[in-house]
Amino acid sequence: MESFKFLNESKSIQEYEVLDFKSTASGRFFKIKIIFIDRSILIAREFSSKEERNYSFHWMNKDKNLIIRWDNAPYHKNISTYPHHKHLHNKVTASQEITLEEVIQYIEGQMNE
Repeated sequence: MESFKFLNESKSIQEYEVLDFKSTASGRFFKIKIIFIDRSILIAREFSSKEERNYSFHWMNKDKNLIIRWDNAPYHKNISTYPHHKHLHNKVTASQEITLEEVIQYIEGQMNE
């Protein structure tokens, strides 16, 4: 898939699987499971249309414990960047809107530290 070309180009991704992909005149949905070379896992879900964009990028370690999840579910109205936020362990913090490619870049940066 051309729109996910950056997944093939990443040296940090061991493998990935497109679990679901739908593209219609009204929008696009994907769900992808990505396994990194450190065995951490990212489950990426996104729906986008002209009117809205809903996403969840759930990164966990090889034991499936949450590292970070970025999403824009309409909860946590007290967060300054509502509805965009991230979950760090048991804490919810502010986060700007983020794309899958930006999440991959962030994870790669963390792996290189």
